[in-house]
Amino acid sequence: MTASDGLAGPDAAAPVAVVLLSGGLDSTTCLAIARHEGFAPVALSFRYGQRHTVELDCARRVAEAAGVEHLVADIDLAAFGGSALVDDALAVPKHDDVTELDDGDGIPITYVPARNTIFLSFALAVAEVRDAADVFIGVNAVDYSGYPDCRPEFVAAFEEMANLATRAGVEGRRLTIHTPLIALTKAEIISRGVELGVDYAATSTCYDPGPDGGACGRCDACLLRARGFADAGLADPTRYTAG
Repeated sequence: MTASDGLAGPDAAAPVAVVLLSGGLDSTTCLAIARHEGFAPVALSFRYGQRHTVELDCARRVAEAAGVEHLVADIDLAAFGGSALVDDALAVPKHDDVTELDDGDGIPITYVPARNTIFLSFALAVAEVRDAADVFIGVNAVDYSGYPDCRPEFVAAFEEMANLATRAGVEGRRLTIHTPLIALTKAEIISRGVELGVDYAATSTCYDPGPDGGACGRCDACLLRARGFADAGLADPTRYTAG
């Protein structure tokens, strides 16, 4: 685990919160909300074998711009496969229109088994070491791709487990997992982020970016992002791949 150069928190006296930061739209908004609510965030990202590693460059820039500490943990979820995001033998599904997503059923191939469970476990460890009682995660149960680990039931169950499994919990220092985006539409998330000064041009959402790092424009994540900006009545600053 390594730290970036952006180590100065917004307020040394503020309570520390661990914020999961992928470098995407939702997690960047979540970071802005944590800061707005008076926390001193420690941003936590993962290099987990994902094909869209461009998001890590975005996470680094977002953390540096926010002036927050940034940790990157290396884990290898690609060793297990089972998802188009970590297995090159599986294609990321592409669609011509966002309405095709609304008609879909089942859990998509872009779901990474146990990803949020693993990510939150790492966040829990960082929180214990830093004496932090708060973890922020930008999961969303409205405009999302049907992932089971983005639901309120999952977060509530993990929070309960965390408070049983840690020294802090046993000693009465209860951990809270914050999900400020969970009941918002993508348009509402974007509008809130704009209010807080989020630069969405610095983020990457695409599951299958091109060699130049530009978005593909046709994966689930790209289409949901584009619809969010359209519904919010805002210009989409996404950079699409050349050609």
